Amino acid sequence: MSHVLSKSRYIRGLQCHRALYFDVYEPKLAHYSSETLALFRAGREFEYTYKSLYPNAKDVSAELGRSVDSYPDFTQRQLLDRGEVVLFEAGFLFNEVLVLADVVVKQADGNVAIHEVKSGSRLTETYVRDASVQYYVAVNALRAMGLRLSTFDVVYNNGEGGFSVADLTVECQVALGDVARTVEELKDVVQGFEPQVELGPHCSQPYPCPYLDHCLALKRAAAS
Repeated sequence: MSHVLSKSRYIRGLQCHRALYFDVYEPKLAHYSSETLALFRAGREFEYTYKSLYPNAKDVSAELGRSVDSYPDFTQRQLLDRGEVVLFEAGFLFNEVLVLADVVVKQADGNVAIHEVKSGSRLTETYVRDASVQYYVAVNALRAMGLRLSTFDVVYNNGEGGFSVADLTVECQVALGDVARTVEELKDVVQGFEPQVELGPHCSQPYPCPYLDHCLALKRAAAS
């Protein structure tokens, strides 16, 4: 089953509905600065460092590549095996939202822990929102498998080359209703017409929008 939203699209939509629309229909319009690309690389390197703590894990992305809509079925088969299972980039699908979890650990008793890895040196509100949509999807997908999501941790940089861990399980549980409503709102955006959104502070917060140059060009064209 294909998805309508992903975690990144959800976060994009929280920042700007028009940017979400472009993410789905005009992704080639995106432009990322060298600074942003450097942050992406640093994030991947930090994630790899954390994943090295799990040498026996199975990497779903290495198995399936870009076929992300196949990740949930593959993940389910792995998690329903007996005994402990550790997966990288495990896919979960619920209500047409697909999320890929950095590290998923299933214990022999069926309890599941998710570790989402962030390279920042502090726990930000955006990280909490990111965790909340992942929890919403994963907890429902796991419940359908007869498994329990017991813990959702965000792992971030302690500033000294090591890891800090924040258990956001309770915060994610509290946010379930808000996330469910936002998912329906953003699905309507994706399935509707291009939103008309004025430029403003949201163009740079919490992240620089990769579609800002395109929106500026549209504004200049409309004014000429």
